[in-house]
Amino acid sequence: MTTETPRWFTSSYSENGGACVEVATNLAAPHGIVPVRDSKNVGGPALAVPAAAFSAFVAGVRGGDFGTV
Repeated sequence: MTTETPRWFTSSYSENGGACVEVATNLAAPHGIVPVRDSKNVGGPALAVPAAAFSAFVAGVRGGDFGTV
């Protein structure tokens, strides 16, 4: 098995002074995970979120299921 390097990106909607998360969706298909990390601590830990759970979260955000703050 080849180990891929996460390709991190931040949403284009993230313009809040750097308090964001980064995701590496390139690992969803080959490994079934979407790593998530704090953009202010790129050398810190990353959460390995199951791809199906990440997709459900994104669908919920797009559908307005979480409301606004």
